[in-house]
Amino acid sequence: METDYHFMGAALAAAREAQAAGEVPVGAVLAGEGGEILARAFNSPIALNDPTAHAEVLALRSAAARLGNYRLPGTTLYVTIEPCIMCVGALIQARVKRLVFGAPDPKTGACISLYRLPEDPRLNHRLEVTGGIREAECRELLQDFFRERR
Repeated sequence: METDYHFMGAALAAAREAQAAGEVPVGAVLAGEGGEILARAFNSPIALNDPTAHAEVLALRSAAARLGNYRLPGTTLYVTIEPCIMCVGALIQARVKRLVFGAPDPKTGACISLYRLPEDPRLNHRLEVTGGIREAECRELLQDFFRERR
């Protein structure tokens, strides 16, 4: 989908900012129903000394503050890697409508890789999920980062 490709490009740009700051290169963009960007963020747990400062959580916090509401219905979150359990939980709590991610995360992914939380019938909200948008670019960014660290 053209729109998904576009917004993932914005998430990739945010991920590159994380990389430049010495953080794991993950970026996120939250888009509103009208296609406007409500928030953008990148991983910042090192800079903020905050283990919850994942790109997804920071984007949700920013958008909620901007809109004056902790619920974000009708929104779509674009993130460069499949979210972890914490981030999927935050997306569900915020009532985000849709999640679009780039690369799957076989070590911590909570959408398709290790868990399938967005579709768990025991939870009070379902999250539509689309994966694999600009997957190669997202995966390469992470692999290059970790290759350089080793």
